[in-house]
Amino acid sequence: MNRKDRSSVLPGSPQSGSPSFLLGFEDEALLRRDELRPVRLQLEVLKPDLILAEHQVRSTIVVFGSARVTEPDAAEAAHVAARKQVDEAPDDKSRAKALKRAERIREHCRYYAEAREFARMVSEEAQTNTHLDYVIATGGGPGIMEAANRGAADAGAVSVGFNISLPHEQNPNPFISPEFCFQFHYFALRKMHFLMRAKALVIFPGGFGTLDELFETLTLIQTGKIDPMPVLLFGETYWRRIVNFEAMVEEGMIAEEDLQIFTYVESAESAWEHINAFYGDGDEMPPLMRSSPL
Repeated sequence: MNRKDRSSVLPGSPQSGSPSFLLGFEDEALLRRDELRPVRLQLEVLKPDLILAEHQVRSTIVVFGSARVTEPDAAEAAHVAARKQVDEAPDDKSRAKALKRAERIREHCRYYAEAREFARMVSEEAQTNTHLDYVIATGGGPGIMEAANRGAADAGAVSVGFNISLPHEQNPNPFISPEFCFQFHYFALRKMHFLMRAKALVIFPGGFGTLDELFETLTLIQTGKIDPMPVLLFGETYWRRIVNFEAMVEEGMIAEEDLQIFTYVESAESAWEHINAFYGDGDEMPPLMRSSPL
């Protein structure tokens, strides 16, 4: 007999029809109870880890960045539409603000192209061995995440999407390899999976979520919880405007050597060159480098 709820095969009775009669792992109401949170946490650790291990995905390169950065054609179309709205009502302040945002997004759309090219380049050069190394991994959503998964798809390679369930639902982008499209409830475990196999982090301009992921990584490297890896900030002008790292040194809040944890880059080529320089050129991918587990 397959593992089924016995109430479906036993003669109907108040006993067999009671929720208490359900097998524990088939009782959704039980699994959703507050007291079962440790079990849910364990499941979110194990499910992606088991699937990636079964497919021999040994290492990843993680790409972070805003969900709001669109591909160039879409950004241009949105800018044209916003301009038209302002022309129709020049005194409308909300339309003027929308146009300014559209102008900024149009300027940032180059990052979509760079993320796509970076992922294509890495995937073409790295996914050639029996084990899957340097697999592109993203947060699975639109924007920069879509661009990176799309670049891997351009190369005919697999890529990972670590999606998160949100009140305003984030659908997985269509370029993630279906077998590696995961969904998380807990941000903490999602971030842990970002780093479990990571060999490098490439971080494009983004908002709160991107900053959260960036600073958690910087903290883990700074405190020795994980070994150093390339942490590449795409777009020096953006990052220097958003985060004044030098001021943190001047105020004595971080050490000057902490500024060496990350590097600014401007192109897909320079990002990939930096990763290769960090590990050294060669036919063999470097072994997993983590000496202290997450």
